[in-house]
Amino acid sequence: MHIAVLHGGDSAEREVSLRSGQAVARGLTTAGYHVTLIDTKDYCLSDLATAKVDHVFIALHGRGGEDGSVQGALEYMNISYTGSGVLGSALAMDKIRSKQVMQSAGIPTAPFAIVHKESFDKESVAEILTQLGGKVMVKPSHEGSSIGMSVAETPIALTESLITAFQYDKEVLIEAWISGPEYTVAILGGDALPSIHMETPNTFYDYQAKYQSQTTQYHCPSGLSDVDETTLRKIALNAFNATGAHGWGRVDVMRTESGQWQVLEVNTVPGMTETSLVPKAAKVHGLSFVDLVTRIVAISLEQKG
Repeated sequence: MHIAVLHGGDSAEREVSLRSGQAVARGLTTAGYHVTLIDTKDYCLSDLATAKVDHVFIALHGRGGEDGSVQGALEYMNISYTGSGVLGSALAMDKIRSKQVMQSAGIPTAPFAIVHKESFDKESVAEILTQLGGKVMVKPSHEGSSIGMSVAETPIALTESLITAFQYDKEVLIEAWISGPEYTVAILGGDALPSIHMETPNTFYDYQAKYQSQTTQYHCPSGLSDVDETTLRKIALNAFNATGAHGWGRVDVMRTESGQWQVLEVNTVPGMTETSLVPKAAKVHGLSFVDLVTRIVAISLEQKG
């Protein structure tokens, strides 16, 4: 089978995507597939239609690859691909609308406010801060890897955080601060893999903590009781399904100091370097990296059939 691995692109997560694609290509090659690695930056996607490709493994992170755009193009060309479809990809990538969906579905998620760049009123900042408990996380609606995110505890800091976030997006999510440990749950073919507990000395699990720090710690198994682990996995699966995601992905969750779970977001194309979170969980589940990428391909082909 000839598989094209799409990676790179021109999103803010390009560097991480390049590393993911290279790791996936190595894994699939080891598994015996004929692999073509394609950096989609400056690449005409329509060329895939004549490239005699049997299947596509999407290793693109962020805009243009994780938001339904590439998925729609591939469907138009009748080329099968890994991961979620157009709807699940687009909805999960949109932090605001995915939270609204989760909220309506009864999935626990932190209180939030929405600010639009065009109608942003600096006079409303203090009121928003008060309504959300005095400390907030500011997130561009359509970015991943914690890009453009920051913490604010004063009206001045919140205004500055919003101005920074507006550089990435016209819509910004302001989320009530959650004080407590952070976990992530990988989803593979309808199953939730063992959870991972992340620990960082940083203020939050930001880009630096994810990709550059030598002090971030990952615990898998995460140390939860059997009851808590089962509850967390169920919540993660519910959130994943609520957004219309399928195939494989990852759900990020935090636990408040009072023990309540709060879903942060759903990732439909999470990092896939050999040391990324999904491969870590898969290893504890008994799957090597080669097993993991092979399983992702098999799941997507089963869904196509």
